[in-house]
Amino acid sequence: MILEGFPVGPVQANCYLFGDEAAGELFVIDPGDEPDRIVAAVGRYGARVAAIVNTHGHFDHVMAVDAVRRATGAPFWIHEAEREVLAQGPARARILFGIEVPPSPQPDRWLQDGDDLRVGALGLVVRHTPGHSPGGVCLIGDRLAFVGDTLFAGSVGRTDLPGASMDALLDSIARVLLPLPDDTVCYPGHGPETTIGAERRSNPFVAPLVRRPGR
Repeated sequence: MILEGFPVGPVQANCYLFGDEAAGELFVIDPGDEPDRIVAAVGRYGARVAAIVNTHGHFDHVMAVDAVRRATGAPFWIHEAEREVLAQGPARARILFGIEVPPSPQPDRWLQDGDDLRVGALGLVVRHTPGHSPGGVCLIGDRLAFVGDTLFAGSVGRTDLPGASMDALLDSIARVLLPLPDDTVCYPGHGPETTIGAERRSNPFVAPLVRRPGR
């Protein structure tokens, strides 16, 4: 299995490579910046990029999409509820963060909840997890999950952005992530990896969800 992650860009958003080494195919997940570095990392595996898959469309996760797409010929996939986030990306970056970013990339495919994304013999299931962003998704594999900005080690994604909702975010975590086995490794959009069990025990946002009636 190919599994490599590294932070890119001024906001240090994590970009991941995930794939089947035997099949020579991989996904590039959340290429937020530094396209040359991402393409070089892909090149070390000698693998074909089957697709560029994004957990959501905020600027710090998509700025390298077009350059990676041109370099590899791979399509760009993202959840259909991110349409407005992509359309408004440069304006919101300017207003909220005071920075200029290029136009957001146009998707080649809109993802939907339940889609099964295959790369060689491996698969990731798309689970819609709104809250940080309307079309945020987690990509769930075998004992691993790419959780974007839904869940962090010891925290959760911010919900003070347009289209965000803390209630929706916590519901997404309770509905999609907490049912996963404790040893599921979570690869977040920022910061270090963690596990469902660690967050269940110590994350101040997650612990109250565990104690909800019926859980």
